[in-house]
Amino acid sequence: MDGNRKVSGRKISGDAGNNKQMVQPPHHARQYGSHAYMFRQQEKLIDWMRIGAFYLNSRVAFLTKNLNGPLKISKEKTIEKMLEFFGSCVLENMKTGIWIADLQLVRCPVCDLNTCDGTMQTLDARHIELFLKEGYRDGSWEYNLIGSHKIEKNVGQASAAIFDVKHLKESSTAAIFDLKSWAGKPNDWQPKSLIAFNAVAITTNLQENEGVLVKYHTLSSGTEGDIVSVRISHQLL
Repeated sequence: MDGNRKVSGRKISGDAGNNKQMVQPPHHARQYGSHAYMFRQQEKLIDWMRIGAFYLNSRVAFLTKNLNGPLKISKEKTIEKMLEFFGSCVLENMKTGIWIADLQLVRCPVCDLNTCDGTMQTLDARHIELFLKEGYRDGSWEYNLIGSHKIEKNVGQASAAIFDVKHLKESSTAAIFDLKSWAGKPNDWQPKSLIAFNAVAITTNLQENEGVLVKYHTLSSGTEGDIVSVRISHQLL
């Protein structure tokens, strides 16, 4: 493996090419305000940008890493299998209301691959009231890995989206799948995002790579509580 290659537009150097990084958001896109890594794991955060707010008025959300081609909702019996085979799943018990979405660039050790010292891109979405909850602030509410999807070949884009299932067929939501209208042009390595009234999406062009591991985490308000935060992360293999 070339230890002096480029990944996602940033020059990488190191032993055996073990450093793998996602491009940083442009400086002018960074916004002041509260974000998830202000309260926990501050040492893991490299950079972030605010995407915006969207609304969940049903308790069912659709998560996916695929913004190309027709939308398909898997009928697999478990969320873990949905994510493993298709990179998408349906989540129930979502907390309704306004959700805030950020793009986070974090250090790869948050995952469990010891071969990676670089960075990964995370779509981080949370209910607007999350930071007011004592269970989040004191650390008693934990993020749980609900599944992952591995692609062991060259991947052109790192994409992720969260939709309110009730509004999947609306025109404002359909615009997210029109990548030509908002995704980066070839050789544009900066992350792009699109917010709709009931959905959010990100995509980042990638230079030649050996594949991507996508991980999906949720945070619930207690053992049986509503889902109040979702994370979809991309790590280069």
